[in-house]
Amino acid sequence: MAFSALGLSAPLLRALAEEKHLEPTPIQAAAIPVILSGTDVRASARTGSGKTGAFILPVLQRLAGERREPGRHVRALVLVPTRELAIQVGAVARRYARFLPQPIKTLVVYGGISANPQMQALGTGADILVATPGRLLDLIDQNAVSPAAVSVLVLDEADRLLALGFAEELARIFAWLPPRRQTLFFSATFPAAVAALADGLLRDAVVIQVEPPLSAAADIVQRAIEVDAPQRTQLLRHLVETEGWTRVLVFVATKYATEHVADKLLRAGLEAAPLHGELSQGARTAALADFKAGTVRVLVATDLAARGLDVVDLPAVVNYDLPRSAVDYVHRIGRTGRAGAAGVAVSFISAETHAHFQLIEKRNVVKLTREQIEGFAPSETAVPVVASAGTGGVKGKRKSKKDKLREAAGQTVPAAATSSEPAAAFKPERLAEPAEFFPWSRRVMIGRRLR
Repeated sequence: MAFSALGLSAPLLRALAEEKHLEPTPIQAAAIPVILSGTDVRASARTGSGKTGAFILPVLQRLAGERREPGRHVRALVLVPTRELAIQVGAVARRYARFLPQPIKTLVVYGGISANPQMQALGTGADILVATPGRLLDLIDQNAVSPAAVSVLVLDEADRLLALGFAEELARIFAWLPPRRQTLFFSATFPAAVAALADGLLRDAVVIQVEPPLSAAADIVQRAIEVDAPQRTQLLRHLVETEGWTRVLVFVATKYATEHVADKLLRAGLEAAPLHGELSQGARTAALADFKAGTVRVLVATDLAARGLDVVDLPAVVNYDLPRSAVDYVHRIGRTGRAGAAGVAVSFISAETHAHFQLIEKRNVVKLTREQIEGFAPSETAVPVVASAGTGGVKGKRKSKKDKLREAAGQTVPAAATSSEPAAAFKPERLAEPAEFFPWSRRVMIGRRLR
């Protein structure tokens, strides 16, 4: 199928040809005609499958045929969870819009930098506003933007935005927006609770899922390597050198770990850089630019890089620390193997995280062979998960060191204390019913009002 068969205009087809995008991806072929019809959409497709183009192209075509109102009006609002993704979406919109006869003004706003330039740029309005929720609310509080003309709302990485962490911010934004609009939700994953919440906020939406879950993708080789936790940095260095990875994205749990691991790699002679939310926007942008250019070989990042980071031909991703959830695992490994390219995703498994990785495998319906690398074989072994009267054999839990010492000393341990979670235990995000966060949805909530 060609893009011309989807009903896109000649200027957009020209921009696609300039980008050497000659055929639509499956998500683009399925979503673009539906969006052009004005219908609400909930769409899921693998990371790196062209979701941004799937919503930006029809939005641009719609805006090109409408007149912009003067003032601080915005016609299309795209909400994203991270600064990096906001910058990426804005860049894609500008590239695709450059041949349209009517100039399309795209603004990107996010926190971490002064809001004054963003407020000045919004003085004459925008056709497309790409925003993180927190910064958008700052601008709303300053009356720097008007919602009256918003005809399209897009949630990119909708599963993250609809989760508990963004619930209050998103509730305020939905209340601020006009009720009559087209709403589009896009994400690589829609867990059941998130899907139910999304469906309560959409109107007669078309649900599109065109590809299998990322964990089943044949173009990403997944590996699980057993190693003692203190040996992970040495093993990482060994793999980078022996596997010949030109670039590798390494995920760790904390901002301290990004600095610590990157520093160790630098001392070992590997060009490495940290990436975390506490860095200034300039430092984050520079780290990403150096990584994409190849001057930084190893980028050590927290989960802010799991969404929105698009690096062409990234050969490898390493889970130095395991993600907290199976959904985050999907987004992490999706940084490699993008647009049909081959990639490898490696997870380090220690005795402490053995049970947690089993849960990740179960949630993603995958079972990986455990590997051991010569010279890095673990000395610690995972404690088998056994059923106990107090926990009913809860998976992913095992006795703590204190419990073992007490039992060895003949002490009685209360049933409720016989298990403790590993340091990185899987804790799926709690997602409330739609009415709890969004009382204007179709569900009615008595005795509660929006703050």
